[in-house]
Amino acid sequence: MGPVLGVGGFLEARARSLQGNPRPTSPGRAGPVRSSVAAPDCCGGLGNLDFRKADLCIMTRLLGYVDLSEPHFVAAVLAIVFNPLFWNVVARWEHKTRKLSKAFGSPRLACYTLGGAILLLNVLRSHCFTQAMLSQPRMQSLDNPAVYHVGLALLGVGGVFVLSSFLALGFTGTFLGDYFGILKEARVTMFPFSVLDNPMYWGSTAIYLGWAIVHASPTGLLLTALVALIYMVAIVYEEPFTAEIYQQKASQAYKRS
Repeated sequence: MGPVLGVGGFLEARARSLQGNPRPTSPGRAGPVRSSVAAPDCCGGLGNLDFRKADLCIMTRLLGYVDLSEPHFVAAVLAIVFNPLFWNVVARWEHKTRKLSKAFGSPRLACYTLGGAILLLNVLRSHCFTQAMLSQPRMQSLDNPAVYHVGLALLGVGGVFVLSSFLALGFTGTFLGDYFGILKEARVTMFPFSVLDNPMYWGSTAIYLGWAIVHASPTGLLLTALVALIYMVAIVYEEPFTAEIYQQKASQAYKRS
């Protein structure tokens, strides 16, 4: 997404600068003649390109399309932030107290219930994400067939990672079964875990990114960046705790042997 957005935004800005400062042409030549004075653009010209300024320019242009106070956008932000917070808090509470397992009569049924709640929350998040995109302007530099097909490709790749992760882990493995004491016998190393860590999270991020690009939506791109950030925080928060659960399992097995 970064290269697509960066090139598109730069070319659009360059085109606007050239419209305001057309270069002279000479008779008998089809192409433009170089001018001794370069037309200004958002990044200071290719000869003086500063990538930090370019990134700032892109972000400024992106935010120019987005109304941060628009209700659908606010709802999408809240849904994106809330979902991982909810499942991590509930799962850790269950691991500490086992109250969900006691309330539902078994750890497996409790895990299925939490998994169902997470699925419903993710449907709500996707709905809020889509409504936020539809309520705000499209970006002209993304609204073309080539970029549209890039978005479709990202949707496909993300879907493959999400579905294959679910098939490799199963329902309880996907929806925090280890917090309920439902542990795998060994670490899953088959595809997609053989090519990517946390493929469920990154596949989901790719789906949101593809969905935003298909809609030529700067709002969707901004929300996708938030999705990726929240998932990175969740990974930092979850992985050490999950590793500790399996270390405890290994220690208990060693003592029994």
